[in-house]
Amino acid sequence: MEIRIQAPTLPKPPETPRIRLKVPSGPVPSYKPMYIPPNDLRPPAGIKKKEKETTEQPPPPKLRIPRIDIELPLPTTEVVMTATYAAVAAVATTTLATPFFNQIKKKIQTFLQKKIDKWKENRKKKKDSLKNSKTE
Repeated sequence: MEIRIQAPTLPKPPETPRIRLKVPSGPVPSYKPMYIPPNDLRPPAGIKKKEKETTEQPPPPKLRIPRIDIELPLPTTEVVMTATYAAVAAVATTTLATPFFNQIKKKIQTFLQKKIDKWKENRKKKKDSLKNSKTE
């Protein structure tokens, strides 16, 4: 015995229109060309080269102690300024942060003290209950 199932007839799908997309276009950045002179650039003949004034740096400041005959080098202004800024920032941060840390410290201490007190109370109750059970 053979069973034949007829294949369903499906309707044709609707035709969808094709969408045509344009190729995107936009402004392209452009830059002025940069001229890089060659390495062996020399001035034209007949032009004198300007002489640069060489400024000698003054020697670093020193502190002279007369009776001991010792010269101590002093730090430059930049070093002193950097150290000053760092010190002021550290003091300001510590001054502003101390009250917050103290408040948190107090809350933690009270929380822990309550836990310890409760533990001691439970321990004492257990000891008392053991004594009472032994005496009976």
